[in-house]
Order: sequence, then C-alpha cells, then structure tokens
Amino acid sequence: INSENIFPIIKKWLYSDHDIFIRELISNGVDAITKVKRLSSMGEADIPEGEKYKVTVYASAKNKTLTFEDNGIGMTADEVEKYINQIAFSGATDFLEKYKDKDQNDQIIGHFGLGFYSAFMVSDKVTIETLSYQKDAAPVYWECDGGTDYSMSEGDKKERGTRITLYLSEDSLEFANAYRVREVINKYCSFMPVEIYFIDVDDEEKKASEKAKKAAEKAAKKAEKKAEKEAKKAAKKKEEDDFLGDSDDKKSDDDKVIDADFKDVDDEEEDDEAEKPAVPLNDTNPLWVRMPADCKDEDYKDFYQKVFLDFKEPLFWIHLNMDYPFNLKGILYFPRINPTVDQLEGKVKLYNNQVFVADNIKEVIPEFLLTLKGVIDCPDLPLNVSRSALQNDGFVKKISDYITKKVADKLIEMYKKDKEKYETLWEDISPFIKFGCLKDDKFQDKMKDYMIFKNLEGKFITLPEYLEAAKEKHENKVFYITDEREQAQYIEMFKNAGTDAIYLTHNIDNPYITNMEFKNEGVKFLRIDADVNEGIVGEALSEETVKDYTDKLTESFKKALGVEKITIKVENLKDESISSMLTQSEEQRRMEEMMKAYNMGGGMPNPFGDAKSGETLVLNANNKLVKYVLDNPEGENTETVCCQLYDLAAIANRPLNAEELTKFVARSNKILSMII
Repeated sequence: INSENIFPIIKKWLYSDHDIFIRELISNGVDAITKVKRLSSMGEADIPEGEKYKVTVYASAKNKTLTFEDNGIGMTADEVEKYINQIAFSGATDFLEKYKDKDQNDQIIGHFGLGFYSAFMVSDKVTIETLSYQKDAAPVYWECDGGTDYSMSEGDKKERGTRITLYLSEDSLEFANAYRVREVINKYCSFMPVEIYFIDVDDEEKKASEKAKKAAEKAAKKAEKKAEKEAKKAAKKKEEDDFLGDSDDKKSDDDKVIDADFKDVDDEEEDDEAEKPAVPLNDTNPLWVRMPADCKDEDYKDFYQKVFLDFKEPLFWIHLNMDYPFNLKGILYFPRINPTVDQLEGKVKLYNNQVFVADNIKEVIPEFLLTLKGVIDCPDLPLNVSRSALQNDGFVKKISDYITKKVADKLIEMYKKDKEKYETLWEDISPFIKFGCLKDDKFQDKMKDYMIFKNLEGKFITLPEYLEAAKEKHENKVFYITDEREQAQYIEMFKNAGTDAIYLTHNIDNPYITNMEFKNEGVKFLRIDADVNEGIVGEALSEETVKDYTDKLTESFKKALGVEKITIKVENLKDESISSMLTQSEEQRRMEEMMKAYNMGGGMPNPFGDAKSGETLVLNANNKLVKYVLDNPEGENTETVCCQLYDLAAIANRPLNAEELTKFVARSNKILSMII
C-alpha cells in the first residue's frame, strides 16, 4: 500500500467524527449498485430481471465484527489492486470519467477514494470478499490489519457484489452494538437512494436457536399425541372385537370421538408466527427529490414531523428545485415558534446525493436562514475529503445567493397573491425576515417594500405608507410601541390625539430599528414615551410662565423625592385628567438597553447621570394636582402629592421596584384615609 504513514493520519485526522466510517462504507455500497445499474441499463452487464438491489449491514457484539454487504458491481483482482491497494485512486472518479458521456441519470457519491480506509479508524483488521459482475470473473479475498502489508487471494464468494468485514478494536466496540449502529445509519443514511437493511447477527442466532428449540418441543409433543391416539384406538378396537366378534364394518361412536380429539395430528403444520418481511431503514425517495407539483401539503407536514420531530405544524415551506447552472434541491420550513419561549435556532440539514453531510453549514446556508428548518441537497458541492466541510470555492457563494433569492421570491409572491395570509403569518415570520435584513443587504433590498408593521388600528402598513400618512403631523418621525401594557397610557393619548404608532415588540426590533434609520436617511424612530406628542398639547404657555412653573415645581419635587437632580418639563395638555408622565430620550434608552444586552455597565457610571435625572417628568399645568403644588410649595400635603404624582407617572412607564412599590402603597392608604 502506498504511503506508509497514511493509516495513523486516517485514524486520527481524516474524519472529525469516527462514526462517519459507517456512512462511507454504506456510500461505497450504494456507489457499487449505482454503477451496476447504469451498466445494466446500457446493456453492458447481465443482471437477472427483477433483482432487488440493497446494502445490508450486519453487527455482532459476540464476534466483535461489523459487516457491510452489497450486490453491486463487485471487483476483479486487478480492480482490488487498483482501487484498494492504492490509496486515493477513486473508483468512482475513474468510473465517471469512463462513462461520463453515456448516462448522467444516476449519481455517484464518492470522489476521493479514501472512504474505504475510514474502516481502519475503528478496526484492527479488515477483510474484503468480492465478486465482479464480469463474466467468468473469479472471487477475490483481501485482508489487511491496518499496516502497510496486505494479503490477497482467490475467494469463495458466490454472489455478485462486495462484503467488507471489520474486526473492531477494543476502543470501538460500541459499533458492534445494534442500537448504536442503527442510530448512526439513521443519522447519515436515512435518505440514501438504495435500500439499506440492518441485521443483528447475535439476535438472529438467538431467534434461530429459540425457533429450533420450539420446533423440537413441538415435534416431541406431536409424536406423544400420535402414540396416545394409536394406543386409544388399539384399546377401543380390542373392546369392539370382543363385543362384535370379527365384524369390522361398524365403527363405534367412541371411536369417532377419538378421531375428533386427535384430528389432524398426523398432518399438523408448524404454527410459528410468520416472519415479518424485512423493512429498510431508509427512505430512498425523499420528498425533496420529487417535483413540487407531485407533493401535497400533508406530505410536507409529515416529512417535517419525521425529520425534525417537531409536532407543531410549520407556518409554510419553500420547495427548492434547480438544475441549472447547478443542481440543487431541498425544502425550507418556517417553523411555528413562541419567541418568548423558543430559541430562534433552527436546523438546516445539508445532503450530497442524499447522503447527510452536516447540519447548518454556514458557507451554503445564509446565516439568517439557519433559524429555519429544512434540507438542502446539492451534488455539486465542493466537499473536502472527509465530506464534513466545504472547500473554499466561489461556487458555494452562488448557491447561498440562490437560496436567499428563492426565499425572498416566495415571501414577495405571498405578499402579492395572498396578502391576508402574509399578514396572518407576519407575527411569526417577521423575526426571521428582520434577521435576514440585518445580515444580508441583497435580501433587504428585495424585501424593503414588503416589510409590514401593525399600527394602533390593528392594520398592517408599510414604512412608506406610515411616513406618507404622518408627514403633516410629524414628518420623518416614526413612533413605535414595545410593550402594550406598560405603555398603555401613552397609547391612549396617541389615539386621542389621532397620532399613529407601530408595534415593534420583538427583541430583534432594537437592532432592526437602528438598521432602518441607517437605510432610510433622515427617518427617526422614537418610542411612544420618548417625548410628548404635539397632538396632545393645548395652547402653548408663555416662555416666562413655563420658566416660572418649572423652577417652582423642580424645587418642590427635589425636596419631596430627596434627589439632587430632576428634569421637569411643564406642558399645557389638552386632557386635564392627565397629571404627570415620564419620558426618556430615545438615545439614552437605546444606550442603556445596549449596555444591558451586552452585560455592560456593572459598576460603570451612567453617561446620562442617575436613573431619575435621566428621565423627564412631564407635568400638566392644566391639572388640579399640579396647580395645588404650584400654589402651595410649602403646603402640608405638597410632599405627598409630589411623590404620588411621580409614582403615578412611573407606573405608567415601568414597573416600580420593591422599595418604590412599598412606599406607594403606604402613601395611597394614607391618602384614602384623609378622604374619609
């Protein structure tokens, strides 16, 4: 074998996951069958009509072996010498080169010729028994213990195909366990194009032993019953002879009873439970290889549940089917998630000719689509030798761009043809779409006119529609809501003022807002409590009055709240029932949220000052309670009124902390007692 030091490299470095050897050896079997099917279709191989092609895996914990058998093309001694004894001389590549112009319907999986040698990652010894499809070919036996020496001789295999047996090393005996082998086959080979069967040798031997034991017991019981019948008949015949003499033309009723008791004892068949037909472990015709027109909604839903074990129905799906300029098929599902509970994390499985490669390979799957669930099968992928990662190739970028385009096209098509469904799904799919806009400029350019937002009337509108409707009241300003409950007071004020706002309640909306401002020059997003809406302000107070009121109220509130700094703004609001409200600048709040999100700010000074100085307390000069404070700066109840006005404003803006809530409850009780 060429390259003396190759086996240590294969054992330690070629494959990141040792269980991949099962995938590689099964893939070799599938390739061998694909080759012989192609030759048969071209009339170059004489294959019995109706022969069932299959790969069978046998595991024996008792013998510490794992065997892979196929009824494919087989090998001659020269081919074993060429493809097995010379590492990296790929039989698949050689075969494709020879027959590339004759038929391209069947896909060959292998490319590098190293798959077979993955067997030595887990084995002390490997044997091959093979018989070529060629007429008069001799069977070949090959054996190697993982060193540079091997032996090859004439074998005794009678059927066409190849049988590879691994004698597992002590540290790899897990792969003789039936459950473990099934698990790996399901992981990598669930959708290979040739049927795969698994046989637990030890279990079959146990069943055969039990069956033989049961048959022996049954035979003994049958013989015993037969002897008993004959004895009873003989005794009865003697009685009749004694009674009737030599006449034997009459049969007693008792004799008939004996026959009934032992009816069919002589002809009794084995009544063992009929053996169930073997069932392949894989689906050779997965949904993604079919034409979309041939697939029903139930097919897509069943496939989703089977592959992802998610029993919540997906929102919708995209069936990818492309033959030019590259071959790509697949299905992408938008899962139904609860953003407050479920992580925004999906699973996109990558296949190569129906052979599983890996989950979530970011070079092929656009990052934002990794939040989806689905399968992508691309035979043209430039895989590395272990088929576990991609080689750096500009071709991969084209695949990624194509997938992005197809997702955008599907969403746009839904918006145009079934806007009602699009709006119904929006709350669920918007996190995916917004994430895509943040991560992919091309995707954002395609989707920018189809991003919708729910407004105060419960209708869905686009950003251009919002800006157009608001240009006379607040040009290029977009008011938004993040928490309907906490911002209820402000929502009511906006409704009364006839000013619209949109709901942006998901965690991803924070970075998305920043991105929207960057992409739409001059447009500013303001949370609904960031400032006083001009629509709720009545007749403006004079500058002198505002300054006088502000100075007086600032002193009263600083004293009542026990703070050094407080920012107070006096407005003449139309609704005199509104006494106070808190606002916070958009920039400060975003900075605080960013620091919180990145776990920053622990022990660091707030760049905007302390919490209360960072807020603006808006007081309504048209409210009786505010007028009381203005008229009675040293009044008996002024401090109580100031504290209550502040807490009422705070409650409408955010939850009170434990200390604030305790004081608020005590103060409220005090106020109620004063009324009585």
